[in-house]
Amino acid sequence: MHHPILFVSLGPGDPELLTLKALKALREADLILAPSISLPNGKENSRAANLIRAIGVNTPIQTIVLPMSRQREAAMNIYTHFYEYAYEVYQKEKRVVIAVEGDASIYASIHYVLDRFQNDGIPTLQLPGIPSFIAAASMAQLHLISQDERLMVIPGNITTNEIESFIGENYTLVIMKLSRCSEDIQTCMLHHPEYEYLYFENIGTPQSLHLTDLNLLLKRTFPYFSLLILRKKR
Repeated sequence: MHHPILFVSLGPGDPELLTLKALKALREADLILAPSISLPNGKENSRAANLIRAIGVNTPIQTIVLPMSRQREAAMNIYTHFYEYAYEVYQKEKRVVIAVEGDASIYASIHYVLDRFQNDGIPTLQLPGIPSFIAAASMAQLHLISQDERLMVIPGNITTNEIESFIGENYTLVIMKLSRCSEDIQTCMLHHPEYEYLYFENIGTPQSLHLTDLNLLLKRTFPYFSLLILRKKR
């Protein structure tokens, strides 16, 4: 009997924010495939694998290093490897889980693998997780939006002019992966100190950080795992 390949969302990084459904899937799997990155010192680190071990799941984990590069050819080669590895285990009628940081439906590059399985007619299931910006709003005890207000979630490729346009239309903006647009974000801070800026790093981890002081933000280098909630002051 072949089992659907499960894409299990782990949430923002706090083991206690994992859903019960995700925990059950991780425990029942025969193999978990988890993304990892290569550190400057040559070692490998997998936030996903670390989180899974932190909740006491003893299922075998195979990590696969994803390139932190915008060169799509190298990334697509890795996703092909991800697909082939998972498919090989699936063919042995094993339960395969692919672990996804955050939520699998929100800016998760693993969707290239999910799309290929679906295109090839291989059954998959996608288990939801808590997105980082929802966890961030909770951390700041923030009422994110209400009534007729609008929310827009944007990757880190936004310009200062676009920010001004969206804020002018009364959107609350969630900008993710700020390292890609740090100059535009800080230019906006300089020109529009009247906006409300709520900055977060590494949500759900012991290294999590929440800042609102513009003087600190203007001096800060934004890492990959960062996001900003930006809106008109209420």
